[in-house]
Amino acid sequence: MIESVSGQPISAELLAVIVAMVDGRPAVLTLGDPPSLPAGPLLPSHRSLQAATRVWVEKQTGRKLGYLEQLYTFADLDRPQVGGERRISVSYLGLTNSQAAKASNFGEWTPWYALFPWEDTRSNQGMRAGEAARECIAAGLGTWAQGSKQRRQRSAISFGLDDRRWNPAAALQRYELLFEAGLVAEAAENCMSEHMPDSLRMVGDHRRIVATGMARLRAKIEYHPVVFELLSDEFTLRELQDCVEALAGREVHTQNFRRVVAAEELVAETGHVVETRGRPARLYRFRRSILQQQETAGTKLPTSRAKS
Repeated sequence: MIESVSGQPISAELLAVIVAMVDGRPAVLTLGDPPSLPAGPLLPSHRSLQAATRVWVEKQTGRKLGYLEQLYTFADLDRPQVGGERRISVSYLGLTNSQAAKASNFGEWTPWYALFPWEDTRSNQGMRAGEAARECIAAGLGTWAQGSKQRRQRSAISFGLDDRRWNPAAALQRYELLFEAGLVAEAAENCMSEHMPDSLRMVGDHRRIVATGMARLRAKIEYHPVVFELLSDEFTLRELQDCVEALAGREVHTQNFRRVVAAEELVAETGHVVETRGRPARLYRFRRSILQQQETAGTKLPTSRAKS
């Protein structure tokens, strides 16, 4: 522990945003009620920040982490303090596949869209909760922005109002706007309860940290094949598309999507098939060698949202 110039003690902790597809839904690994992210202090025995994160996640949840990348460092003065300490949190984003996610361990898998229902814009999933949340938010933002052109513009840009385009990767921007407007439970001092969407709160600013991870992952799946870290070793093209759509919270055009996957040479047939409601579906695997052949390879999302 160190002290700031003002004499206030400062401590550092590691936080992990671990994402998996659970029963076809993107979810984040949490502990307790209200949910919090796996976290622990940086100790002298830890050889690196990433190693410390792996140690704490395994200790608290029993899970060994695979893919892990540094997300963001949270050190704002107005963050919730513990015992008078100013806490600096270094966060990491981790991904695990559905088989590992269902292993019997500590912790719970909290669905993304229980935390951020407004982020799911898929119409083919019957996501009425998302539509209802966005309607509630639009009304609340309208009240909050009365008399302020700047607030109205920010609301329109963030939430795709006034015929603006919805940007899936702006998840953090939307959450922070809702916090400022008092439309989430964490904004206790200026909360507008009559316009709050029905969503699950988290400890401290952990929901903001999860929103940061959501924004990072949504942006990254457009230029890097990290989505395959969430899938089993063998999968159908339908399962691949469903995973991408679930992460992005929007639909993609099936034919365009498969054309992109084929053009990028991201997958190869395994020679196996799986029975479906219709005809048997071919199983594929991710061609990891593609990462050595191309500087960037990704599951680029087609701009069209039409269904085929």
